[in-house]
Amino acid sequence: TKTISKCYIQVTGMTCASCVANIERNLRREDGIHSILVALMAGKAEVRYNPAIIHPSAIAELIRELGFGATVMENCDEGDGNLELVVRGMTCASCVHKIESTLMKTNGVSYCSVALATNKAHIKYDPEIIGPRDIIQMIKDLGFTTSLVKKDRSASHLDHKQEIRQWRRSFLVSLIFCLPVMGLMIYMMVMNSQLADAHAHHNMSAEEMEALHSSMFLERQLLPGLSVMNILSFLLCLPVQIFGGWHFYIQAYKALKHKTANMDVLVVLATSIAFAYSFVILLVAMAEKAKVNPVTFFDTPPMLFVFISLGRWLEHVAKGKTSEALARLISLQATEATIVTLGPDNVLISEEQVDVELVQRGDIVKVIPGGKLPVDGHVIEGHSMVDESLITGEAMPVTKKPGNTVIAGSINQNGSLLISATHVGADTTLSQIVKLVEEAQTSKAPIQQFADKLSGYFVPFIVAVSVVTLFAWIVIGFVDFEIVEKYFLGYNKSISAAEVIIRFAFQASITVLCIACPCSLGLA
Repeated sequence: TKTISKCYIQVTGMTCASCVANIERNLRREDGIHSILVALMAGKAEVRYNPAIIHPSAIAELIRELGFGATVMENCDEGDGNLELVVRGMTCASCVHKIESTLMKTNGVSYCSVALATNKAHIKYDPEIIGPRDIIQMIKDLGFTTSLVKKDRSASHLDHKQEIRQWRRSFLVSLIFCLPVMGLMIYMMVMNSQLADAHAHHNMSAEEMEALHSSMFLERQLLPGLSVMNILSFLLCLPVQIFGGWHFYIQAYKALKHKTANMDVLVVLATSIAFAYSFVILLVAMAEKAKVNPVTFFDTPPMLFVFISLGRWLEHVAKGKTSEALARLISLQATEATIVTLGPDNVLISEEQVDVELVQRGDIVKVIPGGKLPVDGHVIEGHSMVDESLITGEAMPVTKKPGNTVIAGSINQNGSLLISATHVGADTTLSQIVKLVEEAQTSKAPIQQFADKLSGYFVPFIVAVSVVTLFAWIVIGFVDFEIVEKYFLGYNKSISAAEVIIRFAFQASITVLCIACPCSLGLA
């Protein structure tokens, strides 16, 4: 008995390298898991595990708990043939037993499990000895109707359309509200610089300056301490925080639940703190009926969300392109095959259309002109030209006559061919190419592994730095107030020194969070 088995798990919802690191790090800790390799592009995890301790379904559940979608992929055992059938006409447990015992007695069937509730049968067999059609025929002989479970050939798991839509929507929402905020900000900057000029030229007293400042429309106070500028910024920021940041909040919550920190946590931290701080400062100013409007950060969240959702959107578009290549490869596979029975002297006795999964080794397959070759094999009868450019890159059609080998997925041109199947299902050249492309996307460059590792330490580090900044400035302020006074804009004598220091310290630490959060690492 083998102590280590291998299974593949389809993983959805991964956005970047830190998601991959997150899954790999958390699963390695679990009992019974020897190694795990996650492919971001192919959306696949390859897990080596000890079946005595853990099952593939449990592994998928562990990934689901981390906040990703996960389903076990059925083609676990590479050597064995796997067959999933829908069996109709079973009435009770004895029907199930009848099917299972008959199949298990058969030479070449290694495993058979029939579920009465779902009408499904799962069979593993040795393709050298027996084939899927033989098994289906045996079940039919027992008096049940049976058919293949339809496989999803569209490669829909490689489709990033939904994520592209979601991030585009999130980007547009943020952008619509961000533009006015940016406009307001630029307007304020220009007005302030004009004021400063006026102040420099006319030597106005501070009181006149104050009067001029508050006469600006945006600085006019609707309520004491609440300026037009601030209320507008707040109203523009609120929808972005809720709708633009919705996905970030969900992902961040899932990450924190598992005591890991990823980029989403940083984004959420920075924007939420900036938003909450600004909101509280506004309330404080209104309570104090302050003459001077407080400095708020309502411009930060919309702009951050715009850049990051734009980044995510572009990333998914790029991923979609890579995955599209894989999907195109998969779509080259034929879906049906015409199997013929030959009599003496290669006389056609009968032919039938079957699903390509039902073709067995040694079957004789007929390919009509213009048809796709469903399996690898060699020609027994017929002459034709075959276009193999999709596999070999050769532009000219290749002549095929009896004895020549043919490749699945290539296109037959002018003559009809009879082919004896040598490689079927997952063993065809095309399937192997698809598999190689998927695996090439699975294996990581060393630098990528390094970046994944870094992003795990990066988030706590930035949070720590911003906390240090906060306390450092509070200490500096109480030791030497002049430094803070010099850098703190809009300082006036009406608020106490302690409040100025704390406000400035908060401003500095939020700035650290906001600048480091969409850091080059995250966007890259």
